[in-house]
Amino acid sequence: MKLSEKQALFTVMIAQLIYWADEHGYRLTFGEAYRTPEQAAINAKNGKGIKNSLHTERLAVDFNLFINGEYRPDTPSYKPLGEFWESIGGTWGGRFNDGNHFSLEHNGVK
Repeated sequence: MKLSEKQALFTVMIAQLIYWADEHGYRLTFGEAYRTPEQAAINAKNGKGIKNSLHTERLAVDFNLFINGEYRPDTPSYKPLGEFWESIGGTWGGRFNDGNHFSLEHNGVK
């Protein structure tokens, strides 16, 4: 699948995730979506990400999660969203050390 096709698929999947979250009482706001390769390199150097981040390919997004109006930055709160994300074909999200990150695998990177 070409990158542009995967990006289009990812966009639809993110819409499904947002809609599912809303229907189940979770409120999401966008955190980081696109990240320049230069910023990814800086983050990697500082131990806050990887150089070949899927954010640079527009295949990852970070969300801010609110439950009952309360901001929830802890990974366990994202678990139900991660399970839904995986059920629709997502490869990283909600259940790992950075629960707010949701991405779609590309060239072996999750």
